[in-house]
Amino acid sequence: MVNLDPEEKDILDSFEKNEWQPVSDLASETENYREAARTTFRKDKRVNIRISHNDLESLQKRALEEGIPYQTLMASILHKYVNGRLVENRS
Repeated sequence: MVNLDPEEKDILDSFEKNEWQPVSDLASETENYREAARTTFRKDKRVNIRISHNDLESLQKRALEEGIPYQTLMASILHKYVNGRLVENRS
């Protein structure tokens, strides 16, 4: 058996309980989500900020672990923050 994280296990449990419903017009629904993604992640402004050397190195290290460019990680963090989806981990 594959080791699943808690989120994956929740999804599998939900699927096995037949809680999922088919989408009536998959092509239209897919296009709606594609358009939302395009507009959400359009990068049309440039910002310059000053941060500490240690913070930048930590961001670059985390981005390397995630397999993404550090600037993409920074943009993702800011996007989650302004949309109220950035959750503080107090562990």
